[in-house]
Amino acid sequence: MEQYLWLVPLGFVIGAYGTIIGAGGGFVLVPLLLLAYPSASSDTITSISLAVVFFNALSGSIAYARGRRIDYYSGLLFAIAAVPGAILGALTTGYIPRHFFDVLIGVLMLGAAIFLFWRPAGEKPARQPRPGEFKRRIVEADGSEHIFYYNRALGVTISLIVGYISSLLGIGGGFIHVPVLVGLLNFPVHIATATSHFVLAMMALAGTLTHIMTGAFQHGGVRRTIMLSIGVVLGAQLGACLSTRVHGDWIIRGLALALALVGMRLLWTAI
Repeated sequence: MEQYLWLVPLGFVIGAYGTIIGAGGGFVLVPLLLLAYPSASSDTITSISLAVVFFNALSGSIAYARGRRIDYYSGLLFAIAAVPGAILGALTTGYIPRHFFDVLIGVLMLGAAIFLFWRPAGEKPARQPRPGEFKRRIVEADGSEHIFYYNRALGVTISLIVGYISSLLGIGGGFIHVPVLVGLLNFPVHIATATSHFVLAMMALAGTLTHIMTGAFQHGGVRRTIMLSIGVVLGAQLGACLSTRVHGDWIIRGLALALALVGMRLLWTAI
């Protein structure tokens, strides 16, 4: 068990950072696990990461719920769409060769980083609704009010795709969902990060249960998951507290920087 203790502080850092940016931390955890355990199968890596993402998202969602920053209606709507994709993704992972999996993750990380650097997503000024858009009004615990409009059909479609990709790669999908909620669906950044975490919790749970049923947790997967989960649960509480002090632009730019670093490191190792 001592050989896994280093995973607790790692989980704490990932939990705090992942909660601040609403990404669950899987996009950082998967590359690190790939580098730390080169002999592990892609199926085992994704099962560990997705389970940790669930505990991170659950802990962060509880903290965000206290601040009343979660759009529950939209979150449930997106989760219903994402869960089928998450189950399908979990069933597909075992068919991906490890080397190809490493390269795929690295390329995806770099592509997402470039997109975010070129399209920073800060808070947008209020605008009038467009035809067919749905109105949302969120009032935080401190009295801050947010009124915004978005296309529900677009949100549901994207959530289905994000559910599949996140479960397939074990990365949680928040690094895709948050920019989409902000850039395409007009969510305020801090509402987007909180709602993304809420969706991630249900999506990651569906993927994790599927991995358990297929027997993906093997060769130390359970112990690694436990150690990482202890850290992320604690770190997520800190991340939720710090998120209100971080400007929206810095949340997105911080996400982009992290994606670029882990993507380059993973590609360098794989190639």
